[in-house]
Amino acid sequence: MRSLLPVTDLTTAGAPAPAAADDREWSLDELAAAYAHPAGPGPWLRANMVATLDGAAQHDGRSQGISCPADMRIFGTLRGLCDVVIAGAGTVRGEGYRPARVREAFAARRAAAGQTPVPAVAVVSASLDLDFSLPLYTEPRVPTLVLTGSAAPAERVTAARKAGVRVVVAGEGSRIDPERAVRELAALGLTRQLTEGGPRLLGQFVAAGVLDELCLTLSPMLTAGRAQRIAGGPSLAVPDRFTLAGLLEEDGFLFSRYRRP
Repeated sequence: MRSLLPVTDLTTAGAPAPAAADDREWSLDELAAAYAHPAGPGPWLRANMVATLDGAAQHDGRSQGISCPADMRIFGTLRGLCDVVIAGAGTVRGEGYRPARVREAFAARRAAAGQTPVPAVAVVSASLDLDFSLPLYTEPRVPTLVLTGSAAPAERVTAARKAGVRVVVAGEGSRIDPERAVRELAALGLTRQLTEGGPRLLGQFVAAGVLDELCLTLSPMLTAGRAQRIAGGPSLAVPDRFTLAGLLEEDGFLFSRYRRP
């Protein structure tokens, strides 16, 4: 991996800054330094997505087919740094989400930051039509959360709580309010927030103006077809402009970070 735009000085985060021409595999410490969250008490919502050259966010309904080993290392790094992983119910089902696992490479870093051993997973679902017998809900190291509206079916709320799931109301009626979801999670001490989509959920965060950072992997592939983009839903009246904060490359894949100015 090589840094094409080393805006972040990795030396200040306790790891040497690789040279721009350095084409070796980076260590997890170097990746963690490159993707460190900004200092500050407020919530920081980061998205991590992958897309092909022609804009597809998936192939055959999943993102794995357009990813690569370096992308998965960054995926793991972003999870290792965050307090909570936020995902829509459809993504959780389609990608086969399981509980976050303890990674020794991040144990000391998380302990020093006062974080739990693994990030919590927060599933966004208005209907709570979820299989609470799955390991994601029954076997997490940190209890899984569900973000839902105030009109969620009472029997599904009861089923979730019986499974040990923490139900967080983040909207009125059947609607989940993205801004309120960010706020409710932050109130629980989960300020380093990572959303992995899907496109509909990311589109809601974008439309609400609460997304702080987008980590986008550009895959050197073409898929054609009718695959979704990384964000869906109604378009913004005025496009939201972000600033390029970092750019890495490996094997033709580009790993970019864009932040709100």
